[in-house]
Amino acid sequence: MREAPADYLEFAAARSGPLFRTACLLTGDWHLAEDLVQETLAKMYRSWRRINRAQSPVAYADTVLVRTFVSQRRRRSSTERPSDRMPDTAGPEPDAELRMALLDGLARLTSRDRAVLVLRYWEDRSVEETAQALRLSPGAVRTRSMRALQRLRDVLGAELADLIA
Repeated sequence: MREAPADYLEFAAARSGPLFRTACLLTGDWHLAEDLVQETLAKMYRSWRRINRAQSPVAYADTVLVRTFVSQRRRRSSTERPSDRMPDTAGPEPDAELRMALLDGLARLTSRDRAVLVLRYWEDRSVEETAQALRLSPGAVRTRSMRALQRLRDVLGAELADLIA
């Protein structure tokens, strides 16, 4: 087995944190997020020589992460969960209830809707960056964003109004 190139190791160390944060938002599960980041970095390593010459390995990694997530969600086994409840956790932020409600609402959306909302609004990506990551047109991203936001509002219902006020 050959050793990993130093530039790959440096890239993986620098990007694993942001990739993990995005994966947590997409999956809603710490362990699945770790698996998703590991699979993303493994795919990056396999073709690192080609990727390294690309303009932006960071954007490539983000794209691989989102596409791997969407691909995993399509598999039938991805719906298996060891428990139907997440443990209660306290957060230092004053808006912890709002954050938890939003995460719960995101978990109830389809994987595509969740990916669009996370990339556009949580990760603050442009329409073009989101479109490239999801292989959609910018118009499709705008339409899906609008509809996904409405679905999220419908899912949260009165709970959102109570938390915002």
